[in-house]
Amino acid sequence: MAERPGPPGRADFVAWRRATTRWADDDAYGHMNNARYYELFDTAVNAHLFEATGVNVRTLPAIGVVAETSCRYFREIGFPEPIDMGLVAERVGTSSVIYRIGLFQGESDLAAAEGRFVHVYVDNAGGPGDRPVRPIPDVIRTVAEALVLPGR
Repeated sequence: MAERPGPPGRADFVAWRRATTRWADDDAYGHMNNARYYELFDTAVNAHLFEATGVNVRTLPAIGVVAETSCRYFREIGFPEPIDMGLVAERVGTSSVIYRIGLFQGESDLAAAEGRFVHVYVDNAGGPGDRPVRPIPDVIRTVAEALVLPGR
C-alpha cells in the first residue's frame, strides 16, 4: 500500500486569501464541519477569478462548472481563528483547470487540509441539458496560468 503524502506547505501555493470563521462553522464535535471545507475551496477559486480577471466570470461565453472536488484532512481547524487559503493551479488544460487549495490556521507552515477542485468549461448558453465543452476563455487562462508554480 502506497504511503499517503503529507500536508503541503505554504510555499506550495501562489495566491492567498483569508476567511473568517463563524461559530456555526463548527459541528457538534467542536471542529469545522466537513461541508464548510468545500465552501472555502469554492470561495478561494471563484473569488480569485473574479478579482484577478476584473470581470464577472458568470457572463463569459464559457463558464467553469465544478466537475470534481476532494479533500485531504491533516488536522482539525475551526472557530474562532481565521483561515488562510492558498491557491495554485496544478494543471491548465484546453477546457479544464485543476486547482489545489491549502487551508492553514495559525502559524503552522503545513496545511490543515488540502482540496482538489476541477473546473470544466462549458457553453454559457444557459438552461439544463448537455452543453458542449468549450475552451477556457482567454481571460481565465491568463489568470489560471499565473497560478502555476514556476518549474512545474
